[in-house]
This record gives sequence, C-alpha cells and structure tokens, in this order.
Amino acid sequence: MIAENRRMVVAGNWKMNLGVGETRSYAKTLIELASRKKELKHALFAGDLELILFPPGISIYIAYTELKSTSVAIGAQNVHWEPKGAYTGEISVPMIVEAGCRYALVGHSERRHVFGETIDMTSKKLAACIEGGVTPMLCIGETETERKQGLTEKVLFEQFEGAFGNKIVPTGNIYIAYEPVWAIGTGNTATPDDAESACRFVREKIAERFDAETSRKARILYGGSVNPENAEELLSQNNVDGVLVGGASLKPDAFLSIASSAIR
Repeated sequence: MIAENRRMVVAGNWKMNLGVGETRSYAKTLIELASRKKELKHALFAGDLELILFPPGISIYIAYTELKSTSVAIGAQNVHWEPKGAYTGEISVPMIVEAGCRYALVGHSERRHVFGETIDMTSKKLAACIEGGVTPMLCIGETETERKQGLTEKVLFEQFEGAFGNKIVPTGNIYIAYEPVWAIGTGNTATPDDAESACRFVREKIAERFDAETSRKARILYGGSVNPENAEELLSQNNVDGVLVGGASLKPDAFLSIASSAIR
C-alpha cells in the first residue's frame, strides 16, 4: 500500500503522437468520460490523483488550455538545458513554462538510445528544470542484456548518480520513472515483484544520496507496457507510487481505466 502522504501518479507519455486537433478531441473526450463516474470525476477535478500528460511539443499549449479546468498537469517530453540560443529544433525550460508545463521528462531511453543523449546531457537538463521551476521526471532503466547479466541495480545506480551529479539538489519532490528498456513498447512487462524490487532500490539510493525525508516523499513510478489489464497489480506494490504509461495513454478510456486502478 502506498505511503499515506504520497498521492498516486498516473502519467501518460504520448511520444510522437496526437497533433493539435487530436489533442483537442482527446481532452474533450477525457473530461466527458471522467464526468460519468464519480470517483474519476473527483480525481480529474479535485486532484485525488496526480494526473500528468506529456504531449508532443506542438500540442503542449492546446493540452494546457483544454485541460486547465481540471487537475491534469502538462509536461514536456524533452527540453534543452540552455534558456535560449542557436539550438535548432530545441525547446527551453522557460518556453515550456510559458506554454503551461509543470513537468518535463529527462533521460528517457529513447532520447539516450535513439538520439545519443549522454548522462552529462541528462544531468544538465535536470539542473535546468530545477532552476527553471519545472519538476523533472528522471527516467532510468536497464536493457535486456544488462538484466540478463544481473546488472539492473548497477545500471540504475549509475544513471541516478550520473543525472544528479555532485551539485544538484532538488527543490521539491523527486520524480523518477523506472522504465526497463526491454519493456518499453514491446508488450513485455516487468513482474510486480521485479518492479517493486527496482523501485525499492531507487528509494534506498535517494535516501543515501539525500536523506530519509526526501526518499519518503519521492514519487517512484513504473513504466513499460503498462495497460488497463496489468496496472492494478503494479500499483499495489509498496514502493510503486504510480505509472508512466506509453501507448495506452493515447486513448482516453484506457488512460482513465488505468487511473481507476490507482484510486484507493
């Protein structure tokens, strides 16, 4: 059971899906569907859950405007560490704040493996978010090969320590998403026991790196082929404070079904 003072987090990473028109339709459908069920309506408007959506950059502002009457928070999938400059194709922390973002993903495996982002780049993005008043959600996770070699904890530790470095001190609650690379978009999901073990390990490292209070308040999510069928069991684990949902978050009914599993 989740700690009493940590609200469940249900976050949706849309990746490169849902443009402006689709986002507008999504928001309207989300509100309409949630309004039909008392517990979901309360979650959507009263903030019983932390609901976060990470649309593609082009859709951030429309998501914010269409959902600003609800408690749904909006986040960016990626940011640059510089506030402005000659960085073609990039978007800065001040820009996403102006567009309505309160969160940003940093260190996602697709950024690392597809676009070659290094741990140093992740660390600079993390620092820029904290300095700019945006809550970063650090994504960490091992590959299938690393898992088979028994290196999961070593990899998680290196990614966590590398991102926070020696100087970064969070100004609010820490958000970390454990996303095993082998489970992202594959249909393969970590067992609830494996998810719990990894999230517990991360919480222990937070306590060692900062302090027990920071660890207690940290939100540690599981991500990797989360769907309405497996969400409840994953969310029942002691150290799993929520889920970062990929493909299933693209459909309002599926996203709300997962949110229902998080309501206690």
